[in-house]
Amino acid sequence: MRLINRHPDRSSRLLLVILPFALLLGFYFLGSASRLAENPNDKLLPSAAQMTDAVKRMAFEADKRSGDYLLWKDTAASVQRLALGLAISAAVGLCLGIAAGAIPLLGAPLSPLLTVLSMVPPLAILPILFIVFGLGELSKVMLIVIGITPLLARDLEQRAREIPVELLIKAQTLGASSWTLIVRVILPQMLPRLLISLRLVLGAAWLFLIAAEAIASTDGLGYRIFLVRRYLAMDVILPYVGWITLLAWLMDRALKRLAQVAFPWYEGARA
Repeated sequence: MRLINRHPDRSSRLLLVILPFALLLGFYFLGSASRLAENPNDKLLPSAAQMTDAVKRMAFEADKRSGDYLLWKDTAASVQRLALGLAISAAVGLCLGIAAGAIPLLGAPLSPLLTVLSMVPPLAILPILFIVFGLGELSKVMLIVIGITPLLARDLEQRAREIPVELLIKAQTLGASSWTLIVRVILPQMLPRLLISLRLVLGAAWLFLIAAEAIASTDGLGYRIFLVRRYLAMDVILPYVGWITLLAWLMDRALKRLAQVAFPWYEGARA
């Protein structure tokens, strides 16, 4: 049988899923043990025990100065900013995507504009955001919004253009107005794609959030990582990076599950 036609069974699939992660962890801890054997004070590759102690200190021991449990405080601050940025981006991107993809008179000016805006590096305009919106929460949320909204809008615009013309003609034959077409025909087709698009831009949203927190913030996961880097505290940085990765993965799974439950008829929701 050709390799391209071979599919793993359930047990083999689970093994293949676990294998690369096990190899990465194995290589890391072998390298860590080797470096610590040569220099017990080495900070580049902390051991599992060192990272466990750091997690206990950050998550389960109150900070002596503030009295806060820093990991949970940072997580709450970052997730709140990210959720707000994603919500605003989803709403604006959905409206722009429908306008550009379904209404030709609006698509003519909007489509080129969205294309240009999606090419602007969001991190390059971060200083402008701090000048315009200040160093507070608004500038961090706006970086997420500016960074991912054009991408969402362009993807949704393309999806709107892919809706069969026959479907729109039939609805108009039955007397549907433009507003009815948008609400009853186009919007139901766009909502499941919106959830899939949010999954695709989730990594970029985290990137923009961490960058904003690293530059101007007093809490958040990005702030903490860049704060402790001056002490070469890899035992804190690596668990924080792993925690961010886990949060992003859980958000991705939640969006996928929501798409499957809310829109089981949509083919992309099953992917």
